[in-house]
Amino acid sequence: MGGGLMSISDWAGCLEGWADKLDELKAFLAPSFGRSEQRASAAAFIDGLLSGAERKTGWMLSGEAGFSQPYHIQSLLGRSRWSADGFCQRVRGYAMDGLADPDGVLVVDETGFLKKGTHSVGV
Repeated sequence: MGGGLMSISDWAGCLEGWADKLDELKAFLAPSFGRSEQRASAAAFIDGLLSGAERKTGWMLSGEAGFSQPYHIQSLLGRSRWSADGFCQRVRGYAMDGLADPDGVLVVDETGFLKKGTHSVGV
């Protein structure tokens, strides 16, 4: 992975400096997007997903990002040209670098967040 990025295994129990490390992760993912506008929208999308917004709709994520309209988020997800396969390869590489420790353990914690509706993923 290189570049001084924090691996996933280094994040465990880390609360201080997480915003800087998140910025580094977004910079690591940025080459997946060809245009600066796409990179900015992708960063806002990630921030929105990690926000306290109860619903993660285009409107809600746009509001979290300070956009007056959902265009930036909707454009990123529906109209922009970027390689989802390339993005997945970067994310996979990042995860594998962090989880490649032979003594490592992956713990998945069910958050207990109640899903609402009938069309959302996981409902």
